[in-house]
Amino acid sequence: MAVNEDLSGFIREALNRGVGRDAIQDALSQAGWPEKEVEAALRGFAAVDLPLAVPRPRPSLSAREAFLYLVLFGTLYVSAYSLGTLLFQLINLGFPDASWPQEFVDAIPETTRWAIASLVVAAPVFLFTAWTVGREVAGSPLQRISPVRRWLTYLTLAIAVSVIIGDATAVVYNLLSGETTTRFMLKALTIGGISGAIFTHYLRDLRRDELEVAA
Repeated sequence: MAVNEDLSGFIREALNRGVGRDAIQDALSQAGWPEKEVEAALRGFAAVDLPLAVPRPRPSLSAREAFLYLVLFGTLYVSAYSLGTLLFQLINLGFPDASWPQEFVDAIPETTRWAIASLVVAAPVFLFTAWTVGREVAGSPLQRISPVRRWLTYLTLAIAVSVIIGDATAVVYNLLSGETTTRFMLKALTIGGISGAIFTHYLRDLRRDELEVAA
């Protein structure tokens, strides 16, 4: 959360004057400042035995950090899409439809090969980048509140939720229409499973970050 400069400046001045943190928080709450924003601003100053406000280090965005997170989430999207495509083609092979045009049937092997190739390349890059990022975050907990990390995580959550909602809507629509087939249900479960796994993982990761930063 970005800290308002006026709020941060007020807290700095109050701490320098020896005002207690609880008194500062009460005063700001009475003035109408949101509780979470006040708490975030107070966390910007270390609670040390010194008559001056001591600022905590703030996260800064480096080109290397932006590169790592862009590669991490980019390969995540490619891996998820390729895995979904591969499973879709396997479902098509297992549950063919006689009404499909021959061009569609002929394209299944090539689409499968492309999905496997993309997965073989993107998945190891994603896993290696995730390991690298995890190691750096463990060594520098401040990176947990990195702006690019949080923005891309929330973007990923938004995409996952959108896919899950669209998938659920399609399932309900087909149930109401009475047009459900084994092939359709398996594809719906594939989309929901991949999106749900991504959403659950990154939501849990985000909550853990917020708890550790607040501690």
